Amino acid sequence: MEIKEQIIALNGLRFYAYHGAEPQEAVVGAWYIIDVTIKANVTAAVESDDLNSTINYAKVTDIVRQQMLIRSALLEHVAGRIAQSLLGSFPKIDSVTITVCKEHPPIGNPCTTASFTLTVNK
Repeated sequence: MEIKEQIIALNGLRFYAYHGAEPQEAVVGAWYIIDVTIKANVTAAVESDDLNSTINYAKVTDIVRQQMLIRSALLEHVAGRIAQSLLGSFPKIDSVTITVCKEHPPIGNPCTTASFTLTVNK
């Protein structure tokens, strides 16, 4: 079997947090949806069925949760911190894509979501 690509994804992680450039956002907060896509060589897990040979989804979620607790003014900064923390925690990661999506941003017009997507390589 020839493995061409290996992707681990967590989609729709949902958190209530207090990010935003406006002072009111630090008080009111909002719901955020985070998508994480990780490219990594986890061939050993494909062959062995051993959790230690892959990237643990629960640990990824814990890292995202910790970063969401740290207030930032910008979604860009939140995404950057999450990506940096994941790269530092999992040497197997070749690249990671983070999408931070804020539900109903306060922009003076109806808007379902605002988002920022960042892809970084090791």
